[in-house]
Amino acid sequence: MKTTITIALALLLVACGGQPQREQVAAPETAEEEVPELNLNLNGSDCACQPAQDNYTFLERGLQSIEERAYLEALQYFQRYQRIEKSELAAVESGIAIAYLSILPESPIFDRGAARDSYRSLQPRITNDMKLHTEVQLMQSSLDSFLDMYTQVDRLKQTNGSLRAELEKREEAIKRLRDLTLGREPEEAGLLGN
Repeated sequence: MKTTITIALALLLVACGGQPQREQVAAPETAEEEVPELNLNLNGSDCACQPAQDNYTFLERGLQSIEERAYLEALQYFQRYQRIEKSELAAVESGIAIAYLSILPESPIFDRGAARDSYRSLQPRITNDMKLHTEVQLMQSSLDSFLDMYTQVDRLKQTNGSLRAELEKREEAIKRLRDLTLGREPEEAGLLGN
């Protein structure tokens, strides 16, 4: 048994003594090592990375088309958005966007009356708690402004028409007074229209 213990101790000493001591690793010297170049691709011309694919909704694509003045394309996107998204929010947003397209004079679907009627039918459906897209909110404000402006223009045209008619009557009365003052007969001047 003594021999077994002696052999075990000897093996233990050999095993412990046989392991190399770990050397402390010194910090690398920066002067001797070459530091890799950092490429930031600031100008974007040498970028080897893939651009992130934009995942726009049909509403956002329609808004982009308006910016590009592709009004018929925008109309199609808004109609798709309305058809695919089955929510009240999508119906209101697409309705406002289509009404906005109808109010733009350069749009091929310009129809002031249709835009007014469409927007008026949408107004009861718009609630304060709806989270409308920010650009749709801008369109809504623009629609309000356009429709108010067109209402004022129509009133001014009516007022202008009545003022023109009144002005013609006054000019005719002034001509008659001038003819009477100069001693001419109003019939000679052809103002009585017989």
